[in-house]
Amino acid sequence: MGSRHFTLPIVALLAPFILPAVAWAHVSLRPAESEPGASVTYTVRVPSEGSVATISIELEIPDNVVIQSIDGAPESFAVKKVGPRTSSITWKQIIPAGQNAEFKFTAQNPAMGDEIIWRAHQVFEDGTHADWIEPKGSKRPSPITTLKKP
Repeated sequence: MGSRHFTLPIVALLAPFILPAVAWAHVSLRPAESEPGASVTYTVRVPSEGSVATISIELEIPDNVVIQSIDGAPESFAVKKVGPRTSSITWKQIIPAGQNAEFKFTAQNPAMGDEIIWRAHQVFEDGTHADWIEPKGSKRPSPITTLKKP
């Protein structure tokens, strides 16, 4: 019975340290801030949450972003095109549960606008998926790059 009195306070004390880690466990892009028209090397960070491995991640490329290069061996990713423009990149890699991976590409930002909203689709080994396409502050937010003039 004595241990019950200590369980709740300990959980309450640890919650601020545990909850932020869970809140950050989503597909993200870095840098989170850039300049309009700049050529930037972006890093896509993909965590494999829960108990199932990730097998692929597809990143939709906004219409006004121009892909210049994609790091990695050509067999490690696939691109979709609309005319000459790259419309998405899909990286195929097994990311074990509880781990993460990073993928890089270089792109030219749009010359105008305040932000780039990226949409990502994560596929898990069991066939389920997570779509990172929702507004900021939601359960599955889209990665966003803020554009600020120098």
